[in-house]
Amino acid sequence: MIEIKNLTKKFDDKVAVNDISLQIQEGEILGLLGENGAGKTTTLRMMATMLKPSAGSIQIAGYDSVKEDSKVRENIGILFGGETGLYDRLTARENIEYFGKLYDMSKEELDAQIKKISEVLDMKEYIDKPVGKFSKGMKQKVAFARATIHNPKVLLLDEPTSGLDVTAAIQVHDFIKGLKKEGKTVIFSSHTMEEVEKLCDRVAIIHKGKLIVVDTLDGLKKNYQEESLEKIFTNLINGGK
Repeated sequence: MIEIKNLTKKFDDKVAVNDISLQIQEGEILGLLGENGAGKTTTLRMMATMLKPSAGSIQIAGYDSVKEDSKVRENIGILFGGETGLYDRLTARENIEYFGKLYDMSKEELDAQIKKISEVLDMKEYIDKPVGKFSKGMKQKVAFARATIHNPKVLLLDEPTSGLDVTAAIQVHDFIKGLKKEGKTVIFSSHTMEEVEKLCDRVAIIHKGKLIVVDTLDGLKKNYQEESLEKIFTNLINGGK
């Protein structure tokens, strides 16, 4: 489903992503872990066609992220934490509908998808209210709905539960689990170890632009003789094992 080969991104003299290679299977949930500035968001932005690689390549659903960027965008949904980009004067429904229409969705398709998503994310009470006065958490859920409205094969999520309270975060977790059941591929970054442990099939740890390990949670615990993902992560980024 997703194949990343020797992916590198430089900003002037700074190397943000350094020669990453990774394969992600259809229906897999992959968690990206790393400190701030490790290269997680830059990697996701290249996968989303928002940035061009300095070297290497990304293929999503059989399409090259540079040569066939429009095809890649048809197959992905994007949510970057804190960047909702919603239109304050429009209702939640209108914001979601606007995005769906960009993908040539019919009114019937939109109505069905909005009904489904608003129920799962518990948005029914405010789906027809202007988003300008929404809390950060409410806006985040609308942005999540917008990112998935066109039924994409791949979801790229950067801190997807940012700004959400515990109840809302659980609803998002359940929604992500539902996407997996539908065969969607999900890649998300998070600073919450519990969230990664709860949702991910595999974990990729990035440090200073380098991919230092990719494995299942059980594999990590076995290989590094630790039961705590937090301790495994801390040991790895500090050079220990």
